[in-house]
Amino acid sequence: MRAIASALQSSLCFSPQTSPPLVPPSNPNLNIDQQQLTSKSKSILINHPLYSQTHPNLSLQFKEKILCLEILGIDAGKALSHNPSLHSSSLDSIHSIISFLQSKGIHQKDLPRIFGMCPQILTSNIKSELDPVFDFLFYDLGVPEYKFRKVINKCPRLLISSVRDQLKPALFYLKRLGFKDYESLAYNDPILLVSNVEQTLIPKLEYLIGLGFSKEEVAHMVLRCPALFTFSIENNFKPKLEYFLGEMKGKLEELKEFPQYFAFSLEKRIKPRHFEISQSGLNLPLSLMLKTTDEDFNQLISRGNKLS
Repeated sequence: MRAIASALQSSLCFSPQTSPPLVPPSNPNLNIDQQQLTSKSKSILINHPLYSQTHPNLSLQFKEKILCLEILGIDAGKALSHNPSLHSSSLDSIHSIISFLQSKGIHQKDLPRIFGMCPQILTSNIKSELDPVFDFLFYDLGVPEYKFRKVINKCPRLLISSVRDQLKPALFYLKRLGFKDYESLAYNDPILLVSNVEQTLIPKLEYLIGLGFSKEEVAHMVLRCPALFTFSIENNFKPKLEYFLGEMKGKLEELKEFPQYFAFSLEKRIKPRHFEISQSGLNLPLSLMLKTTDEDFNQLISRGNKLS
């Protein structure tokens, strides 16, 4: 059955110019598996929202495009909704995108997640939009070709980001802050490269400086915890800072030494552990309070209770 599905996928998604009719009439010469596949394919089409009675005139080519996306594991309705350009794109162009990504080491099993997160990739221009991204990874970040897949799977948004207007300006800004480990940036924190410098990175840097840190101190904090650039000011920094300064009576110096504080859940980690520490009378540094495993933390609390 899997082999037949692959054959159908190949005929629809990889050879659009010679693809057979989408749902051929019942043929007594088909074996049972082939008939089941035909039935399943027809079911996918009929049950899809785009194939309601209000859309009776969809072309065969459009139906084949939908089925191609569905067989690849892509939610065609969501993809079309987020990327209207797909309505007019051809199966041939979709095939070209898929073939190009596979030539760069992306596996077919990666495609549903990649296209699901960024359906705009399906209508990208290979020469002017996709190829420059891989050149950027290779020449600017030093990512070898055999590791392209790792980086793209970590952050599919790279494929819909302009090298000139987004990726290179972000890298230049991060370099100025002191980022030198491009390997870590590529494999662990590529989300920073797709972040807008003026609208995302600079405002967060300025917010932290506004708390009383120097620019050099904030840069050091971000280098130790790059995720600081991904946190929301309103939903992360402000409530956690308010709790830290108010309930915990903490000092900014502690946050400078352990900026990872902002990476922990306020409700599930910070508040419960602070409560336990307060009850036991212990005085633990932030790193020990939050990074310790539940088992080790409970042992610390038990020890503190015995001493009190």
